[in-house]
Amino acid sequence: MDRWRGSGVDPASQSDLLVHRLARFANIAPHELALLASLTLKTEEFLAGTELMAEGQSLDTPRLLTSGWACRFRMLPDGRRQIFEFILPGDLFGMCLRPQAIALTTAIALTPVAVADASPLADAIINRPDEYPGLTAACHSTASLEEAYLLNQLMRVGRQTAYERTAHLILELHERLGIVGLADETTIPVPLTQEIIADALGLSVVHLNRTLQQLRRNQLIEFKSGLVRLLQPEQLAAISAFRSPRITQVARAAA
Repeated sequence: MDRWRGSGVDPASQSDLLVHRLARFANIAPHELALLASLTLKTEEFLAGTELMAEGQSLDTPRLLTSGWACRFRMLPDGRRQIFEFILPGDLFGMCLRPQAIALTTAIALTPVAVADASPLADAIINRPDEYPGLTAACHSTASLEEAYLLNQLMRVGRQTAYERTAHLILELHERLGIVGLADETTIPVPLTQEIIADALGLSVVHLNRTLQQLRRNQLIEFKSGLVRLLQPEQLAAISAFRSPRITQVARAAA
């Protein structure tokens, strides 16, 4: 794998990304926080285009993306690509709780990335769940969340119009990046080419470009220099029927 040097990212802030994601689902004890912090003490850095995981590969080395963007995809024989999900900073990938699991897709770096070995986390939740109850509960919840995002993707490319699916993906990325503090209320970084976005949405580059122009003309977004600004997020949500995934039951009110 091609490597690059000098991410310039503080290891402490790298571990905070994962903490922000997991703390949504469970209380994380101090010794569990220490384990998460230890993951980012050593990272490997790779160039855009580097294959991070191959389809069919044994999932015995779970990883944490600490910076940059990656994706999971499959390619047809004629070169057409379908991106199933984007892997964002703070995301775990290559971790499966099923025994003898293999990768069902290939993962590739879309930008320069930094990756940490998450094997200690996997060992804790699989072999010592009683010692790490917060991390165990949170990791199971994130697995459910990934399923919810995959269903979102299926709905987008299977049933929504180009206009709807583009708005929906933008809102989903805004939510995911906002959770870890990488987006503000209206602006998100999207360091992707239109070709990559088109491959995620099942569109041609020409069709995507026209759709983005239409969203601009309708004063719903601004898209410039790798940044997307949401001008009317509520209207985007109405257009795309976007809602945050709900993966647990709502607690019943006391009688």
